[in-house]
Amino acid sequence: MAFLHEIFNNPFARKALADVVLPNVIADNLKFGIRPYQEEAFRRYLYTEREDFDGKPKKPLHLLYNMATGSGKTMVMGGLMLHLYEKGYRNFLFFVNSNNIIQKTKDNFLNPHTSKYLFKEKIVVNGKEVFLKQIDNFDESDHENINIKFTTIQQLHIDLNNTKENSVTYEDFQDKKIVLIADEAHHLNSGTKSGNLFGSWEETVLEILRQNFENILLEFTATLDYESREIVEKYKDKVIYKYDLAQFRTDKFSKEINLVRSMYDEQERIIQALILNLYRQELAAIHHINLKPVILFKAKKTIKESEQNKENFHKLIDDFSEKLIEKIRKTSTVSIIQKAFDFFEARNISKHDIVKRIQANFREENCLSANNDSEAEKNQILLNTLEEENNPIRAVFAVHKLNEGWDVLNLFDIVRLYEDRDGKDGKPGKTTLSEAQLIGRGARYYPFAVEEGEDRFVRKYDDDISNDLKILEELYYHTKEDSRYISELKKALVDSGIYEDETNLETKQLKLKPLFKTSELYKNGVVFSNRKIPKNFNQIKSFKDLGIIKPRFSHQLSSGSGRTSNVFFELEKPVPSDEGIKSEGIKIQDIQKHVVRYALSRNPFYYFDHLSRYFPNITSIWDFIVDEKYLGGMEIIFYGTQNRLQEISHFDYLQALNGLLQNIEADIKHNAPDYEGSSFQAQPIHEVFRDKEIRVKKDSERAKGQESVVLDEPWYAYNANYGTNEEKRFVELFARRFKGLNQKFQDIHLIRNEREVKIFDKSGRAFEPDFILFCSQKKDKQLTYQVFIEPKGTHLIDYDRWKDDFLKEMGDEKNTITIHTDHYLITAVPFYNHETEREFEQALEKIFM
Repeated sequence: MAFLHEIFNNPFARKALADVVLPNVIADNLKFGIRPYQEEAFRRYLYTEREDFDGKPKKPLHLLYNMATGSGKTMVMGGLMLHLYEKGYRNFLFFVNSNNIIQKTKDNFLNPHTSKYLFKEKIVVNGKEVFLKQIDNFDESDHENINIKFTTIQQLHIDLNNTKENSVTYEDFQDKKIVLIADEAHHLNSGTKSGNLFGSWEETVLEILRQNFENILLEFTATLDYESREIVEKYKDKVIYKYDLAQFRTDKFSKEINLVRSMYDEQERIIQALILNLYRQELAAIHHINLKPVILFKAKKTIKESEQNKENFHKLIDDFSEKLIEKIRKTSTVSIIQKAFDFFEARNISKHDIVKRIQANFREENCLSANNDSEAEKNQILLNTLEEENNPIRAVFAVHKLNEGWDVLNLFDIVRLYEDRDGKDGKPGKTTLSEAQLIGRGARYYPFAVEEGEDRFVRKYDDDISNDLKILEELYYHTKEDSRYISELKKALVDSGIYEDETNLETKQLKLKPLFKTSELYKNGVVFSNRKIPKNFNQIKSFKDLGIIKPRFSHQLSSGSGRTSNVFFELEKPVPSDEGIKSEGIKIQDIQKHVVRYALSRNPFYYFDHLSRYFPNITSIWDFIVDEKYLGGMEIIFYGTQNRLQEISHFDYLQALNGLLQNIEADIKHNAPDYEGSSFQAQPIHEVFRDKEIRVKKDSERAKGQESVVLDEPWYAYNANYGTNEEKRFVELFARRFKGLNQKFQDIHLIRNEREVKIFDKSGRAFEPDFILFCSQKKDKQLTYQVFIEPKGTHLIDYDRWKDDFLKEMGDEKNTITIHTDHYLITAVPFYNHETEREFEQALEKIFM
């Protein structure tokens, strides 16, 4: 049997998943934006919950999310918790293997004053505010709110197997349905690995799960041992999602890893890290990026060793001098170090300035030790808020307590303050594996954007390796040059998926052809793109303007009607009744206004300050209630018996209004995103497209430049096409069809868009089409076409459906812009795919008709 997560990879499942709508309760209550892979995590759970399919897990439901460090597992937990609350669950048991992770998670779930709190200011479910309550046992839980017990697996095991007053017992789980959430869940498998569950933590958890058929166990870990036959056997029908470090890095959500190897001793390695730390800080400042980079100094085995490292460091900072700086400047052969010194010189930052700034940054009070449990707990807040402005910490000294459960985004340098190794036969040892784990945790991306509309949360400079800002997307691991150790560390990092061995990469020169640089398009032409801007609602003057076109809402009144059925037969008899079900429409305007006002007041979405953002032309809640362009134009259709329709109470109206308002809220949010794409603006082509270097995997499809097709063609702007197989097939098609295009147009140029031009759709989502086609009509030199083109592999079409829709909208709109006497038609065609090539050709031909 395949793993559960592999079921979702076939095209039919992908299409079914794309149709799963994310519930409002998740999207509306989480504070942070939901990334595509997190949305995939939610969709898979929803699909598993609702649909029947081969391999569907049986109840009580037990699932595992194998998601990379830094990918937001806690946010997925929070979103699923909200969904399950809406489904009727009220009791949640969170457990993990260490106390410091417990404290961090409590802040994430319970403390709205911390930066990593998961939820919005108010959690609203079905129009009602809901609170998260921490409890000690489930006798304290209530039915209105989300009740969470936090514990370690060790303490849970002790409580359940050594009953004492006020502790949780197995009986607590018998009459309540519970959602169990296990973080760092790989620690729960000792029983499976040993082949004996008896008396293990693992047995305790499974025993809780089995207490109620409706219980759910959700496990989360970045580390699952797929090499273990026992683990594979246990989890093959439970791993609902595998989003590992390799995919996390490929999707550009992590920093890139660089190994700084030198023959320097420990002190000189430290100085190199200090220089890079200051370089990042100053570089970020001139680009208006608020960044305080942090260094981790790693000891090998003992706390005493780490304490000595800290003492030595403070002495180094006290004695820091221009002489030490100059020695590094003269002797270091590390290119990024020399680049830092060039930057300091260009910015008139003298060696004296470097010394003073480093001494100020790394005062003793700005350095933190995290070497044992008591220190880690005492400094938990500082360790988990390193990115915040009021957190002074610039250096952390540790042995191994931060390998798990540590969330840090602004760690940019790790200095290894020891030189031995424990690998054997070319295989990494235990210490090296823990170092790779620590590097993976430090590789979490620090979000920033320089240009308006850039995605703050992904790497931007992979293909622009000469850009100075690339260092803000990199983690540097400083170690002594040792070929055997480096080989072992690389293997551990490559196996984890967070590191791309440089020996597997090659740099390609992407150059604009000299002929293209002499063309009229390059010298005087323009390329159009747009920006991401806040949505402007000034033109919204009615529900209809926001696409809310259903004026009626149906509500079934409760009644005493029912049916009886025979125990032995399926025959059912209706309860005798003189009346059938009838309906009556009642306009909102005819419902007492204080009832309507009360219904609105129960949902923060309808507070005036919030509502007026979407409908800026209303002057009060009263306007919203009575104006027929808004709520006043709505009607509720009540269904019930004749007697029941004559006895509609305030409570009935309130229930009906609550349902109506939820529907309207959902429509508004769906039709009114926070951002939108601006109008198109022109930039000179010679300022946008340029020669550049890109890095590709050796022997991959992207490493092939398709020179035989494009090198000698005047219509292709670059010297090569380092694209995917689908992108190369499109270029081959264009080469075949070019002659027909050439008869009607002149100045035809196809330019590969290597992250130079970005466009935004009506929801403010960013898109970088792979190609832009420029051509001018022969009969009218003043009309130039700019056509966006995106080849897309079959396996990605459903996933990127919104991009295809965006391109189709642009093709339908045919946006014409005039600059002086020149006219430009900004347009697009649907996805190119080899399997539907003829349809693409027809769409392209239609553009030029």
